Amino acid sequence: MAEILPLKAWRYSELLDNNIDELTSPLFDVVSAKQREALYRNNFNSIHLSVPRGDSPAEEAAILLQEWKANGVLAQDPLPGIYVYYQYFRLPGSDKEYCRKGFICNIKAYDWHERVLLRHENTIPSAVNDRIELLERTELNTSPTHGLYTDSAFILEPFMDESIKSPLYETEDYQGVRDVLAVIHDHAVIELFLKTLEDKQVLLADGHHRYEGSLEYRKKMTALNPEHTGYEAYNYHLMYLTNSEHDDLRILPTHRVLQHMDISDEEFLNKLEPYFVITPKEDPFELNEVILGKKWAFGLYLSGNAYKLRLKPEVHDQIYWKFPEEVKDLDLTVMHYFVFEQVLGIQREAQRNMAGLTYERNFTACIRKVDTGEARLALITNEVSMEQVKRVCYSGAIMPQKSTFFYPKVICGFLFSSIKEDEFITAPAACL
Repeated sequence: MAEILPLKAWRYSELLDNNIDELTSPLFDVVSAKQREALYRNNFNSIHLSVPRGDSPAEEAAILLQEWKANGVLAQDPLPGIYVYYQYFRLPGSDKEYCRKGFICNIKAYDWHERVLLRHENTIPSAVNDRIELLERTELNTSPTHGLYTDSAFILEPFMDESIKSPLYETEDYQGVRDVLAVIHDHAVIELFLKTLEDKQVLLADGHHRYEGSLEYRKKMTALNPEHTGYEAYNYHLMYLTNSEHDDLRILPTHRVLQHMDISDEEFLNKLEPYFVITPKEDPFELNEVILGKKWAFGLYLSGNAYKLRLKPEVHDQIYWKFPEEVKDLDLTVMHYFVFEQVLGIQREAQRNMAGLTYERNFTACIRKVDTGEARLALITNEVSMEQVKRVCYSGAIMPQKSTFFYPKVICGFLFSSIKEDEFITAPAACL
């Protein structure tokens, strides 16, 4: 099903890549304002291409890209390859070192109805539009999205393990994660990668906005090209693929932070009571622990007061949203339906662009934002499991926006993928 291709990546020249630590950057949707300003001070940092600034940021990124190519800041690898990417990391409270194994390649930007690439959560429209404009102007994928394939036989791992012994780059990123990149040029091995994926569906783990940007760009270019074949460069998208069967795949929770609401704390709690068992808690820093592993349970930190919320099971059937049971059963569906729609009166579609609603992965940051008055309340949730992601994807439905946080995030700056026709491998036969 999934057509993938190796790529001739654009990478920093040898004169610069010895300082790769100073050239990488976080993805556009996780980089903080403070991080951005620090990274912008380096004139060659990848953030100038992935999160450009200025009055016309996409246009300025396109101009800068051409300058970097002309001046040798970036150079294209002469041979097509599959780029192996390993991330070594630890989690709080554990001594274990995890290793998420995967590889970077180009994949066709399949439309959702083709059921080759499956999404699991909603997107925020404004973020998609931003990515489309940047792709149109630069014709460059600045960072890979993250996809999951299922291979219980682990056919590709031995080849990746061998490749990673000779890394192109090795660095520690902003997350404290050790990132290692290598490349496979062997034609027979590349063919095995292509054949292994050709009967797979791919679940989109992270990067829904960037993928939708590529998909919309493909549709636009297809409509403009009467000679469209399906092999043009604009049909493809850069993706980091990992095996969903690997034990070191980790998903962290994404909490909700609300800056303001139009009702008093007392009225808010009263409106919650028909749906939730509300238990006051003394220490807000225990909210993530008291809900751990409990279904339909949330932490609420409201104007300096902490509560544990647990949905009354008998009210769950009141969810009238036309979702399959796989989606209705999710904690975040319960939260968005009962808290945001029923209590706050914000309809499901309006929640996608809700002013003042932000998404926070850091639990202590949620508490801090409420304590400093930056936010009125924080809703703390458990993580979504890999099995839940699979069930939702295969059902054809999608989760609420920002449901999952696959950890760690990939980084930007190791490589870039051009979709200019003269810089792209446009057919599988040309690769082998």
